[in-house]
Amino acid sequence: MIVSYRHKGLELYATKGDRSKLHQPHIQKIKIILTRLDAATSPQTMDQPGYKFHPLSGNLAGFYSVKVSGNYRIIFRFEGENAHDVDYVDYH
Repeated sequence: MIVSYRHKGLELYATKGDRSKLHQPHIQKIKIILTRLDAATSPQTMDQPGYKFHPLSGNLAGFYSVKVSGNYRIIFRFEGENAHDVDYVDYH
């Protein structure tokens, strides 16, 4: 289950359906990723074809990343069986 968000736009979308703060062409993929992440009980659940799932390093060590589109990623970390600090980032 997703417990916390870093990105306010993701939180608004997940809790109220408000898509205004997200890149509009990504909405459908974001919906799929958030639905799967909310049901996940471990990071490895997100290792799906096309997601380019991988752990992050450096100052983001402990986080995992899945691809939304182009440079955009959703990153998150797990504590137990819950996802925390879910963020929507542009790597460039």
